[in-house]
Amino acid sequence: MVTGAAVSAGGLFSILPASVPTVRAFSTSRPSPGAAGTAWTLGRLKHVAVAVPDLEKARAFYRDVLGAQVSEVSPVPEHGVSVVFVNLGNTKLELLHPLGSDSPIAGFLQKNKAGGMHHVCIEVDNINAAVRDLKEKKIRSLSEEAKLGAHGKLVVFLHPKDCGGVLVELEEA
Repeated sequence: MVTGAAVSAGGLFSILPASVPTVRAFSTSRPSPGAAGTAWTLGRLKHVAVAVPDLEKARAFYRDVLGAQVSEVSPVPEHGVSVVFVNLGNTKLELLHPLGSDSPIAGFLQKNKAGGMHHVCIEVDNINAAVRDLKEKKIRSLSEEAKLGAHGKLVVFLHPKDCGGVLVELEEA
C-alpha cells in the first residue's frame, strides 16, 4: 500500500522498484486498464511536444527535410503558445513557440536556448475522473481543473516532480 507521505516525499517514482523487468509488447489502440478501482483508463500517446525557438524554421525542417505532413501555425492564447502539429502516422509531434514573454514556453526557452522536449501527452477516457483520482493519490496538477487544449479537448498537466521528471499532459479522448 502506498501512503500519501511516501508519494509526496519524492513523488510516485521514488517508491517504485529500481529494477523493472523488460517487457516487449506491441501497442494496440485499445486503452490500458486503469489502476484497480479507478473510473478512468489511460489511452494512447497523443503527441510529444517540442519547444522551438523558431517555429517557421522547425516547421520547414519537418516538412521540407523529413517530408512530414505539417499543419499551419495555430495560436492557442489560453496556453500562451503557437503550435504546429507534425503528423507521424501513429502519433504527432507538437511544435511549441511562445505567444509573448509571459508564456511558460518563453521561460523554458530561456533555460534551453536551442529548444527541446517539453512534455508528453497521453489520452484518457474520463479526464475529470482522472484528475480526482490523481489528486487523491497526491499527484499534483498545474491547474485545479482541466482546460481546453490545442485540439479543442480538455487537458490537464501533471507536475513533473510527481511524474519521474516528465511534464505529462492528459487529454480527454
